[in-house]
Amino acid sequence: MELHRGRLIDHVQLVVRDLKASRRFYEAVFAVLGIPIGGEAEDYFWADELFISSLDSRAARGQLTGRHHLAFQARDNAMVDAFYKAGLAAGGTDNGAPGERPYHPGYYAAFLLDPDGNNIEAVYHGPAKRSAASVEINF
Repeated sequence: MELHRGRLIDHVQLVVRDLKASRRFYEAVFAVLGIPIGGEAEDYFWADELFISSLDSRAARGQLTGRHHLAFQARDNAMVDAFYKAGLAAGGTDNGAPGERPYHPGYYAAFLLDPDGNNIEAVYHGPAKRSAASVEINF
């Protein structure tokens, strides 16, 4: 087994109420981010290092995971914009429209709530393009 230093997290599991709704949402946002679905079974699916299972999955032990904040890397601002639009169209809820955030210059992100209320972000760490518009912190 090879360790991948520089990565703090190896994988994450979300346990969701409605696996079909979650699958629709994540397939849509992953499609624009260039992340393929890695596999699936009746009670779960995964993409890269994110594992999503239903409440009745053996891996879930009958408990939802609660609210999480996950941030996915985007290639550019246009990819962040596409993530936001695709996620809204697939059942996500707005939690911060695309725009530059104050975390550091060039931090361009959008935030959506997935069908279980998890705060899902796409972020591009690019050159600063400050505007006069105010920005919010959405953790």
